[in-house]
Amino acid sequence: MRQKIVAGNWKMNKTLDEGLELIKAVLDKAEKPKGAVVFATPFIHLKDAAKLLKVRRGFHLAAQNCHHEEKGAYTGEVSADMLVSVGAEFVLIGHSERRQYFKETNAQLAQKVNLSLSRNLRPIFCCGEPLAVREEGRHVAYVAKQLKASLFHLSEQQFRQIVLAYEPIWAIGTGRTATSAQTQDMHASIRTLIAKKYGTQVADDTTILYGGSANAQNAVELFSQPDVDGGLIGGASLKPDDFVAIINAL
Repeated sequence: MRQKIVAGNWKMNKTLDEGLELIKAVLDKAEKPKGAVVFATPFIHLKDAAKLLKVRRGFHLAAQNCHHEEKGAYTGEVSADMLVSVGAEFVLIGHSERRQYFKETNAQLAQKVNLSLSRNLRPIFCCGEPLAVREEGRHVAYVAKQLKASLFHLSEQQFRQIVLAYEPIWAIGTGRTATSAQTQDMHASIRTLIAKKYGTQVADDTTILYGGSANAQNAVELFSQPDVDGGLIGGASLKPDDFVAIINAL
């Protein structure tokens, strides 16, 4: 049975005190979420955030990235072991901003997935197409290539630990949102691709989140689609009332 999830990706926002106050405000307002709630905070928040979240069932902590090597001379980077040591349970891998600005490749992302799984960190693996690819009608093949290159080497047992997040790049931080029909069509195509590789049961059990400018106004409609299992939320996750409204839309 697939898990419903709302994950908030804070990106590079909030000082330590501001971030902890945000978590406290969400915990106060979101009493009994219908699915899992994940906070993907900057690295500096993780240890203190873990203390706040461990006493509330259904609330979880994610890091926004990890390095693809176990350890070594990589100044400024953070390893999977470090993340686990401060209480992270999930990690974002392959976000479009990491692919674009830091030139992360499908091969590197596969390494990150492998390392995360070996440390019992659940990857929230991001995939999605830029506007030009969408306009040319190549979006299904484009996303399929991302998934095949970075995930399809996994065993069935390993793949079952993956959460997918479809994020059309043209709808991130632009105010543009894929229609509910566009979102459902893409999520359904991803699930079909998984079924061809791992079988129908694995595909049916895979959580696929939508990550393109979902907000308090459109969350109910988006989450009502049969293949949309929640959201990876950006800007709206920085506002307690908006984030709670999205959580309540599950």
